[in-house]
Amino acid sequence: MLKLLPQALQQTRALSSATASVTRLHRSVYCRTYPTVVVHPDGSTINIRYHEPRKIIKLPLDLSTLSEAERKSRLEARKPRKKVKIMDEVEDNFNARKYMKYIKNKK
Repeated sequence: MLKLLPQALQQTRALSSATASVTRLHRSVYCRTYPTVVVHPDGSTINIRYHEPRKIIKLPLDLSTLSEAERKSRLEARKPRKKVKIMDEVEDNFNARKYMKYIKNKK
């Protein structure tokens, strides 16, 4: 039957280990997994099933592969930043006696 069809209409299926990642898991009992996004150090992302309910997993960056300037900038970004406290001095020259004439005494 396949020999009668044109070459464009014939479909052959090549089974390999890569087909399992394209289709669904073929199991009668599924373990509890959650959809999770994995972010690689270069910024690329993939969707996986993970056994814990996490939204995103970011893989660590290998500092030994970076240049010296990039390594220093990454290490400086990891350090906690000091909070700058701004102290505003307010001049207090309020005189209460100036407004005593507006207060009415009840007699």
